[in-house]
Amino acid sequence: MDTRDCNEIAAWLAEAGLLGIRDEASLTQAFCERCVEAGLPLGKVFVMIDTLHPMYEARAFFWDEDPENNFREEEHVGSRDPEGAGQRSRSPFLQMLRRRETSLRCRLEHGETHGYPAIQELCDAGQTDYLAFVYRTRQAVRVEDVDAFYARFTTARPGGFSDVDVACLAQLTPHLGLAIRSAAQTRLTKTLAEAYLGRDAGRRVLSGAIRHDAVRRIRAVLWYSDITGYTHLSESVQVDQLIPLINDYAEAVIGAVRSAGGDVLKLIGDGVLAIFTSSRPEYACRAAVDAEHDLRLRLGQLARRRKTEGLPVADIHLGLHAGDVFYGNIGTPDRLDFTVVGQAVNEVSRISDMCQSTGRNMLCSSEFADLLLGAERDKLVSVGRFALKGVGKAKELFTLDPSLAAADTTSK
Repeated sequence: MDTRDCNEIAAWLAEAGLLGIRDEASLTQAFCERCVEAGLPLGKVFVMIDTLHPMYEARAFFWDEDPENNFREEEHVGSRDPEGAGQRSRSPFLQMLRRRETSLRCRLEHGETHGYPAIQELCDAGQTDYLAFVYRTRQAVRVEDVDAFYARFTTARPGGFSDVDVACLAQLTPHLGLAIRSAAQTRLTKTLAEAYLGRDAGRRVLSGAIRHDAVRRIRAVLWYSDITGYTHLSESVQVDQLIPLINDYAEAVIGAVRSAGGDVLKLIGDGVLAIFTSSRPEYACRAAVDAEHDLRLRLGQLARRRKTEGLPVADIHLGLHAGDVFYGNIGTPDRLDFTVVGQAVNEVSRISDMCQSTGRNMLCSSEFADLLLGAERDKLVSVGRFALKGVGKAKELFTLDPSLAAADTTSK
């Protein structure tokens, strides 16, 4: 690789990082391919970046000149077991961080491995030269807690890397690190926005709907569910069992809503507020019904698992409603919430509250029932008219026909 090729790849990395279109995996793979096309004799490449993510601590990418093992990626979950700690302590990257070194070269042809098992494995695999780089992305008191970008390049060419090769990799690696970090930050922002705001709300915020007055009126099907008898449960279960219980039942609800195309907007203690939208309101109602059916299946599976594990079991009660709401940014310019507000939101919460009074695990409003078509509408029966707290007029509420509900439960 000559200086001109090196500069062209550096410029490509800078543009890719600024545009933010490519993800970390495609960036790494394309970088390796461009380097090889430019004459850099890469054998095996390893790239990893620490990241803030709810499920894992780092993402790693492996490129190999062997077409059968050309590329793969891994998500690394934090490990606290003794074996994992031992592997980390023998990592050349960790020692580089401790010594505040940014690069390490081992001429494997000459037997240079510095006593690292990982480097010895590469030597045994026929690699002749090893070049590693580490760049910190976040400081920490303990070096084990430092976040960083890691890259390792090897070659199997006799004689190893040339001095020009080493200089090019030293120039390009920080550019690769910045481009990958930019991609990781973009993906992380999307993940966090969707995790905390909901999928649709998160996408809207990231697409620019961040103004204080960015609110629109929409017709939506509203879902509000709670754990039945939560107050009693919270007082009766062991303290260390309460959060896992809430998480288990939240997972069942959220999974059912999202599988049916709904969007979860808020977790309010043990409660879940979600919406279903469509240009055809009857389709949104049908999706909510599908989600309710799916939820009952999930709850049955969850109850069986928790009973087997000797854990307390709960149930979910649900209110369904349809109406106009305001959807968008609510709050102040420096503290916004992207959610729904309006009388219909208050009403669906009150409908859900009535489940325990009527002894039903699902109630829906007449506005919701009137949008259902065919067989699904025929499954509903009225449970009467009720005065709901904070609602001016009494509402007729519906539930699933008890005989159909019993048959449905038996079939599950």
